[in-house]
Amino acid sequence: MLSRTLGTTGPQVSALGLGCMGMSALYGDADRGEAVATIHAALEAGVTLLDTGDFYGMGHNEMLIGEALRGAPAARREQALVSVKFGALRDPDGAWSGYDGRPAAVHNFAAYSLQRLGVDHIDVYRIARVDPDVPIEETVGAIAELVEKGYVRHIGLSEVGAATVRRAAATAPISDLQIEYSLISRGIEAEILPTARELGIGVTAYGVLSRGLISGHFTPDRQLSTGDFRAHSPRFQGDNLRHNLDLVEALRKTAEQKGASVAQIAIAWVLSRGEDIVPLVGARTRERLTEALGALDAGLDAADLAAIEEAVPAGSAAGDRYPSAQMAHLDSER
Repeated sequence: MLSRTLGTTGPQVSALGLGCMGMSALYGDADRGEAVATIHAALEAGVTLLDTGDFYGMGHNEMLIGEALRGAPAARREQALVSVKFGALRDPDGAWSGYDGRPAAVHNFAAYSLQRLGVDHIDVYRIARVDPDVPIEETVGAIAELVEKGYVRHIGLSEVGAATVRRAAATAPISDLQIEYSLISRGIEAEILPTARELGIGVTAYGVLSRGLISGHFTPDRQLSTGDFRAHSPRFQGDNLRHNLDLVEALRKTAEQKGASVAQIAIAWVLSRGEDIVPLVGARTRERLTEALGALDAGLDAADLAAIEEAVPAGSAAGDRYPSAQMAHLDSER
């Protein structure tokens, strides 16, 4: 499998990473046994990067990954690199109540993650969203202390603007920025991506299928549970959904000409954007994982890329990525 680097100071990783959030939270019910089997299949296929957050299912996702790693062959277990986001505060009923980036909290979050994962270090550690009450220098400095003690290998960032990237990089070496990037979420191209490249920071792109919206499998009559994030996402509502699915149908024509699925073409497009970008695929089953891995063989040429851009032009999506309150937090950061 192709190998890439998370920035000039980061580790070598597989060309695709596995985002494990949906195995525990926010996208409806998931089968634990199938989730573990999917992680094992990913490791067997050469996927090395596993992405999680300590707040995904309030620790459930980390324990799930820990279980999968314990059950994997030693060689596969040793190749796995775990990326952890921290800082999001949750209530027992699942509600969100802000972010905590204080240095003492950073060390506390890490202690619990190490235990749940069953590892002696975290490969990439990052706050999920910047705490507006704590300077990013303090949060990153606390992670740097964990690096010095051997509990963390590399420092990452998540969903931050170019100015914050620069401030963080001036505090300690930053290996990776995790941020949403897909055919219908291209906001990073203007300023954030060039800044990351200038500073030698890699990008792990999440939402490459826009939470299944541009996977080719989402239908307009699909019923979403109240616990499914997409039930409240603007891009999945009413006229927005119909418009966005029209874009998918336009993309499907290009996919069919390539003998590929819509999902494979969408993932391959992100892969084409540069060797410093690693798409995270949110496969919850082995079937979806196999489909995603097929993107590595899509072989998009200039004509294919032009056809994709014509089918889904930049800025053509209807609706914001998140509900208004979350977008306000992200906009203030950018």
